[in-house]
Amino acid sequence: MDIGIIGYGSMGRMITEKIASSGKATGGIFVSNRSKEKLRDIPSGVTVCENNRDLASRVGASDTKPGIVFLCVRPADLKSVLSEIAPLLSSDSFVVSLNGSITFDMLSKIFSGKTAKVIPSVTAEVDRSQTLVCYNDKVGDEDRQELEKLLCCFGNVIELPENEVGMGSELVSCMPGFIVSIFDVICSSAEKHTSIPDDQVVKMVLQTMCATGELMLQKNMSFEDVVTRVATKGGITEEGTKVVYEEFPDTADLLFKKTLEKRRMTAEKARASFEEDA
Repeated sequence: MDIGIIGYGSMGRMITEKIASSGKATGGIFVSNRSKEKLRDIPSGVTVCENNRDLASRVGASDTKPGIVFLCVRPADLKSVLSEIAPLLSSDSFVVSLNGSITFDMLSKIFSGKTAKVIPSVTAEVDRSQTLVCYNDKVGDEDRQELEKLLCCFGNVIELPENEVGMGSELVSCMPGFIVSIFDVICSSAEKHTSIPDDQVVKMVLQTMCATGELMLQKNMSFEDVVTRVATKGGITEEGTKVVYEEFPDTADLLFKKTLEKRRMTAEKARASFEEDA
C-alpha cells in the first residue's frame, strides 16, 4: 500500500522518518509540502511530489491499489487541502487526519470515504508515543490493521471513540507539556533552597520522574502504592504529599476546565469553517 504525507512540519516529518526507517511500508512513500525548502533533507527512498494533487494522483487515484493519505496540516488549512485532493481520490482511498477538532461529520462533507483521526505525542520522537486513533464507519479491519502497523513504528496505539478523542488528547498529546510545566515550577522552587546547580537539579528531577514511571509500569504499581512506599507515617515525604493533595486538585481541575473549553471553541470554529459555502 502506498503512503502519502501532505505537510512536512514537525508531525509530518516525524511520521515520514519513522515509517521510512521502519521498513513497514509495503509500497512507495510520497510527500508534498507547500514550502519545498523543508523537503531538502527528506529520507532516502521517499518521493517528493510537485504538489498535493500530484501526491493524490499517485497515492489515492487507483481503485485497484488505493493508498493511505496522511493530512499533517494546520486546522485552518485542512478544508482547502482536502477539497483540493478529494476529486483525485478513489472510493477506496484511506484519509488520515492529524487533527482531533475536525470531526468525521465535517470531513464527510468533502470526502465520504474511509477516514481516521490520529493524535500522536511528541514522545514519538523516542518511539514512546501513546498514539490515539479513531475511525469512521467505512474503515474495515484490514485497513485498521494496516494503519496501526504503521503507527506502531513510534509507540503504542490506543483506539478511542470519536467523542473521547478530546479528553484522550489532553492525557497523551498535551500531557508532556502539562508535566514539564509542573516540574519546571517544582525545580524553580527547589532552586531557591539549595546551592546545587540549576542544571543538576533539573537532571535529578527528570531522572527520578522517568524512573518512577518505569517502576510503576514494570511493577504494576498505583499512585497510592508509590506514595505509601515513600511517605513514611509522620515523615518528611508525607508532609510534602499532604501539600500536593490539599492544594493541587483545584489547579488540576482548572487546567482541564480551561483546555477542554479551548478545545470546544476550536471545534466550533472548525465546524463554522467547514460549513461555509456548504
